[in-house]
Amino acid sequence: MSFIVGILTFFLVINCALLILLILIQLPKKDAGAGMAFGGAAADALFGAGSGNVLTKVTKYATIIFFGLALVLGYLQDRVHKQGGALEFEKQVQQKQQMQTPISAPQPVTPPVSQPAAAPTNNLLSLPLSAPTNAPAAPTQSK
Repeated sequence: MSFIVGILTFFLVINCALLILLILIQLPKKDAGAGMAFGGAAADALFGAGSGNVLTKVTKYATIIFFGLALVLGYLQDRVHKQGGALEFEKQVQQKQQMQTPISAPQPVTPPVSQPAAAPTNNLLSLPLSAPTNAPAAPTQSK
């Protein structure tokens, strides 16, 4: 698919160069000027009533080919990038995952160590509600 895209891109570049040359070769009409381009006769000057020489007809066909190639290449490029991009992304993700999970060496077997007795938990709800016994005495005022 990318081979076809490359060939069509080559033809598009050749077509662009041809269009540039065709437009530069053409001589302006004597009655066509800036006023004609913005006035009501612009459509008549652009399309004419079937009058035109070979250069104008070739320019029209080259322009149609340009737009057709641009649309086809846009569609094909979209398909190529969606297919190739997803596959490349998946490959890169798999390579990263393989790099991040190193192969670990077997761990030596150690005998189990006896665990100390579990310390009592300090659950505040199970303590009795009483005043602390070692609280400092309240200061007294003397005069």
